[in-house]
Amino acid sequence: MKILVTGANGLLGYKLIQLLSTKSDITTVATARKKVNDLPQGVDFFELDITNHDQTIEVLLATKPDVVISAAAMTQVDQCETEREQCWMANVVGIENLVEGCEKINCHLVHVSTDFIFDGSFGPLDETAIPNPVNFYGESKLAGEQVIKKSKLNWAILRTVLVFGITPDLSRSNIVLWVKKSLEDGKTINVVNDQWRTPTLAEDLAVGCYLAASQKATGIYHISGEEMMTPFDIAQHTADFFKLDKSLIKAADSSTFKQPAARPPKTGFIVTKAKTELGYQPHSFSEGLQVLKSQLNR
Repeated sequence: MKILVTGANGLLGYKLIQLLSTKSDITTVATARKKVNDLPQGVDFFELDITNHDQTIEVLLATKPDVVISAAAMTQVDQCETEREQCWMANVVGIENLVEGCEKINCHLVHVSTDFIFDGSFGPLDETAIPNPVNFYGESKLAGEQVIKKSKLNWAILRTVLVFGITPDLSRSNIVLWVKKSLEDGKTINVVNDQWRTPTLAEDLAVGCYLAASQKATGIYHISGEEMMTPFDIAQHTADFFKLDKSLIKAADSSTFKQPAARPPKTGFIVTKAKTELGYQPHSFSEGLQVLKSQLNR
């Protein structure tokens, strides 16, 4: 089986390439807008900006994968709110281009979406929950899902929540790394205690993508951790785990933060369907921290 991954320079993309490269029955094609450093042996690379229609079609026709895992996206929520055209290009037009290319070669599409398509009025959520985004990022990701649902493809949409992890040259931080570095630097941090999520280890999300791709699963799956936590809880756990000063962590109400984009108060996922149908088994949050720590020490 040949699997092509978009967004191979991102946190999920990196973990996916590392995982797929260990599977002897899979040929892996990594794609990204810029060259991916330190590709595992045997992984091919193609430059690909999914917002470029002609390039997207050309790469898919040249590589003819059996499955495309769509991990490229614009995910910075506040930037999506203020740079809406760029966000729409990445999260909707890019998906339209991918779908067109996939239809030409009749391949399977596994697409990564988000809990931010929901309004956060309750949680945790299963796959039957009705989307109602409260920010433009969520609107764009929901529109991307709808493009896929209307396509002629066999597809799986994997929604996820608050992904954390580390790569050798990670360009963007995430909540665990931000808390760890801030406390190591002796900085006091204000962390929201009235939003709820099920944080997801990047390795777990990569495994979920692999399971869906290798089984050519169809439909919607929620792929995340299983523990409902506030960002404040996450920060406290991180401080305890790395033996850092958690007195520097101050609980804050989300209304005190001035951010361009609204956040859904309570999401988090029920992952029973993914566990039952795909064989997905997420780490606990503490286990996820241990995985991250082992990679920091390499």
